[in-house]
Amino acid sequence: MDIRIGIQNTARELAFESNATAEQIEQQVTEALDKGTPALVLQDAKGKRVIVPTAGVAYVEIGAEESRRVGFVS
Repeated sequence: MDIRIGIQNTARELAFESNATAEQIEQQVTEALDKGTPALVLQDAKGKRVIVPTAGVAYVEIGAEESRRVGFVS
């Protein structure tokens, strides 16, 4: 699952892959924004945590469930 998060007043976006479903990501983002939680915490596909202050979130783009990889399969 590809996720892109736009941050206010920043030209670049935060992009990473996650093993969570689109519904799970949407639920986490919606809950954090609705409850006024100070930070949105998501986990990427490698197990690292991504922490974004909710006050700075401009948008969250949830991409395709499965990305197509290029290269050799081992």
